[in-house]
Amino acid sequence: MVVPSLQRELLLPSFEYLQLTNEWYRLFTVALTHGGFLHLGFNMYALMVLGNPLEDAFGKQKLLTVFFISLLTGSFTSAYFAPIYGASVGASGAIFGLFGALAIVGRRIGADIRSIVVIIGINFAFGFAIGGVDWRAHLGGLIGGVVAAQLVMARR
Repeated sequence: MVVPSLQRELLLPSFEYLQLTNEWYRLFTVALTHGGFLHLGFNMYALMVLGNPLEDAFGKQKLLTVFFISLLTGSFTSAYFAPIYGASVGASGAIFGLFGALAIVGRRIGADIRSIVVIIGINFAFGFAIGGVDWRAHLGGLIGGVVAAQLVMARR
């Protein structure tokens, strides 16, 4: 597959590549690229479904904080554990972070979060089933979202 030059500039390469080139901005710009319209559509839908209730719970600024911390931790985890010539695209790590944040908010208000945990598990397993999905970014983003949500809620 031939990748247009702008998209090539936004791909997330391996950690070794980032160290050699000092292109750390790629940890964030990877969220601007996607593997097609279906990938983009699923991420946009998930952002709408997760972002609206989290914005109500946190406010815009804290939601953006959780989103960008999740994006950074997902991208960093992906780059660190990826093979040297690996590359990934998308904002799925940040989306998984929002899933984690929603679970933390639900637990804080006393809601039954089992359905959220099941959705996280299904989405995580789905990534292994279809192949070509960066599970490292999903896991890193999930952990980052959980930690960021706890920090944001502690600062209320």
